[in-house]
Amino acid sequence: MAPRTPKLVVPIDLKKKPWEQKLPLHNRWHPEIPPVATVKTGEVFRVEMVDWTGGAIKDDNSASDVKHLDLSTVHYLSGPIRVVDEEGEAAKPGDLLAVEICNLGPLPGDEWGFTAIFDRENGGGFLTDHFPCATKAIWYFEGIYAYSPHIPGVRFPGITHPGIIGTAPSMELLNIWNEREKELEENGLKSLRLCEVLHSRPLANLPSTKGCLLGKIPEGTQEWEKIANEAARTIPGRENGGNCDIKNLSRGSKIYLPVFVEGANFSTGDMHFSQGDGEVSFCGAIEMSGFLELKCEIIRGGMKEYLTPMGPTPLHVNPIFEIGPMEPRFSEWLVFEGISVDESGRQHYLDASVAYKRAVLNAIDYVSKFGYSKEQVYLLLSCCPCEGRISGIVDAPNAVATLAIPTAIFDQDIRPKTKKVPVGPRVVRNPDIPRCSYDGDLPITKNPGATG
Repeated sequence: MAPRTPKLVVPIDLKKKPWEQKLPLHNRWHPEIPPVATVKTGEVFRVEMVDWTGGAIKDDNSASDVKHLDLSTVHYLSGPIRVVDEEGEAAKPGDLLAVEICNLGPLPGDEWGFTAIFDRENGGGFLTDHFPCATKAIWYFEGIYAYSPHIPGVRFPGITHPGIIGTAPSMELLNIWNEREKELEENGLKSLRLCEVLHSRPLANLPSTKGCLLGKIPEGTQEWEKIANEAARTIPGRENGGNCDIKNLSRGSKIYLPVFVEGANFSTGDMHFSQGDGEVSFCGAIEMSGFLELKCEIIRGGMKEYLTPMGPTPLHVNPIFEIGPMEPRFSEWLVFEGISVDESGRQHYLDASVAYKRAVLNAIDYVSKFGYSKEQVYLLLSCCPCEGRISGIVDAPNAVATLAIPTAIFDQDIRPKTKKVPVGPRVVRNPDIPRCSYDGDLPITKNPGATG
């Protein structure tokens, strides 16, 4: 007998706000957010989701929605979903939850997405000290391909994937998160030299009632107030998985998530049509609404069996990811290197973040020679299927990072040649990408050797 059509367990109505959905969404991690659905192991089920902003970014030629986006509300997640075995016994703390991605894609009738650079005073990004203005590009989908009227001359197949998939933390794990992130936010600027080179702020997003959505728990109640003041933001990836942004996690992939509460209570969201390694502009994938068709297994006692704690408690573990076979085939790449020397010429010791920043800056400056603005290239490298690598981490004092760009995504040959870079109307790209002014007063980093 043929398998049944996947059961829809979390539906989405794109005409409604996240809090108006039939099964309300949530945007925090907490063990007491109640599940909205239950699934059995072995059955294929469908989860639909809004884009990570809940529809706040529009398909238009203005970046004002990006500049003024309320980041206290993100990410909107579908779930939590309780998982039980075929006998009805729930997943238990200490188990591993194996989640297989059987199918995924954009929601029908909503086949478009966006990539953005946040204003430096509201979100920022990896290169926010170089690119402080809110900027966005709209992308349209043609089957597996994406193209943008705002970044002409490129077209590429996307590796569609969920940016976020994770299980609910236990209260003990939630307290660990909140304590260590509070310590970083309060004391990091005094102790971490890297903060002088990477300018994204805040250093950590601590629990806040502002913008908080807790699924079925009604706002204004005593229960809501308690949980909202404890619940972790969804911004970083953590021990439960969460916002890992692994671009290759597409059809056929499996995620092995640690279980910290009964039922596992996993959630997902932040669907991406495509993303480059690092998602460097922060809102840097091609963000979209979408669906996942999933199948779960429970590996009893799997945390102790397969995951080694890298910290002081058994909770300090990380998921395992098994990448599926569905990826585009690129045979030619242009690879840009970076070392751990910053734009001022100062040497850093084996710092992979500084090295990757330099690799991305090298790539942006190079590709901009072919008729693109640097903002266009920054957005492109954030969302196209480029490959980031730590190539060397032992040869003191320099870490070496690389960024590889598939040359086939361009409609022109961007490789170095004996002749000069072509100039003229044929290679001039759209200079009017949607952009807002930067109205803050933080200093902008300038690379004295860069072009333009």
